Amino acid sequence: MTNASVAADLRDEPFEPTVLESTVAMHGRVWDIRRDVVAYGDGELVREWMVHPGAVAIVAVDDDQRVLLIQQYRHPLRHRDWEVPAGLLDIPGEDPLEAAKRELAEEADLEATDWEPLTSIWSSPGSNSEIVHIYLARGVTTLEAFAREAEEADIRAEWVPLDAAVDAVMGGRMHNGILVAGILAAARRLQA
Repeated sequence: MTNASVAADLRDEPFEPTVLESTVAMHGRVWDIRRDVVAYGDGELVREWMVHPGAVAIVAVDDDQRVLLIQQYRHPLRHRDWEVPAGLLDIPGEDPLEAAKRELAEEADLEATDWEPLTSIWSSPGSNSEIVHIYLARGVTTLEAFAREAEEADIRAEWVPLDAAVDAVMGGRMHNGILVAGILAAARRLQA
């Protein structure tokens, strides 16, 4: 079997065990926590997990092969981590690509002429239902600045050579999972 055929056969597989009980353990402002009792094997599992609407993220690359990184405060981590622009799919029925365009404008004051999907990831499948659709955006231009508040009010933005961002990921200096997936996928796509 060749590497190509092995790669073509690798995929996540749906599995639907019987959910015996499902309750909302906590209602949150943005998301809820569910408590499920699931029949599994010869017994039962109890799992609490976050119900998430999903999200989009954008790897914006300019004509000089620089990627836009933003840094903002993330309270659970007590860090200002480096990220790519991203946001929730919190408008019912909104197409993920349209959400990505909206988020790039809102978080980075940018628009792009060229968009393509890079990958989609589950951010933490053992604890939440979030899926993040990551897009590559090129042909970027600046928009009028959006008014920002809370953590977004002091976003720091930097255009960084894509190779330097890959080096920072591989060197363990940037840890945001969406950034890691997006930067590595964009580098691979742009090398092709």
